Amino acid sequence: MKLSVCICMVFGGEFPDRIRKVADSGLPAFEFWGWSGQDLDAIEAAKNETGLELAALCVDSSDPEVKKAMGKGSLVHPDAREAYVAAARETIQVAQRLGAPTIITTTGNEREGVSREDQHQSIVDGLKAIAADAEAAGVTFVLEPLNTLVNHAGYYLWSCHQGFDICRAVGSPSVRLLYDIYHQQIMEGNLIQNITENIDLIGHFHSADVPGRHEYGSGEINYANVLAAIDDADYDGYIGLEYSPTGDAAESLEQVKRIVGLG
Repeated sequence: MKLSVCICMVFGGEFPDRIRKVADSGLPAFEFWGWSGQDLDAIEAAKNETGLELAALCVDSSDPEVKKAMGKGSLVHPDAREAYVAAARETIQVAQRLGAPTIITTTGNEREGVSREDQHQSIVDGLKAIAADAEAAGVTFVLEPLNTLVNHAGYYLWSCHQGFDICRAVGSPSVRLLYDIYHQQIMEGNLIQNITENIDLIGHFHSADVPGRHEYGSGEINYANVLAAIDDADYDGYIGLEYSPTGDAAESLEQVKRIVGLG
């Protein structure tokens, strides 16, 4: 079982210091969200210094005009596709530089007055537009459903089942789903069955407990059982720890490790 710490949520401070704190925890990898505006040289140096892996980062761009054109509807809106593809290709270069195998992508918010069928097709078309680039680069784009009841009101993609359908329609081994256990417990539940029946379409996991989005053991999800089922399904990727600690961050990671049998 390979755990990756989301340094955007678990730790504070400058990114290189957060990376060193992950190393101090004894876990093998870290991940973060947007990369534009970050000191990539310093991140790369800290990564090399600690020997950690970078598990994932998000689609982003260093070009303000591209970011503006993407807006919050980068995949649901065909007019944003050119900007999305440009950002995706730029992010592939960053991922290759930093050795990240996975790039996280989101859909944007649901468009008022546009059918869900049309928005679904726009997402498929957008991901098809970057699939060949991802395959050639040896990276995987993972599409993330989010919960709309607590954290992301108005977001288009909330169902893992629709997400799996999108991945099947794209038909590329380099386009899979990011299954966020926290978001899916809120929206659909049935975690173990939904995960194990579709494990071949899952390229990355995020995790936090419900309610509150805190560390394992703070809420209702039996993470020992859920992660054991993922392990039994022969998943060999990373499980991202994307939570807000209730107390000391380092102590929260030790609790997570104990719950899943790593401590």
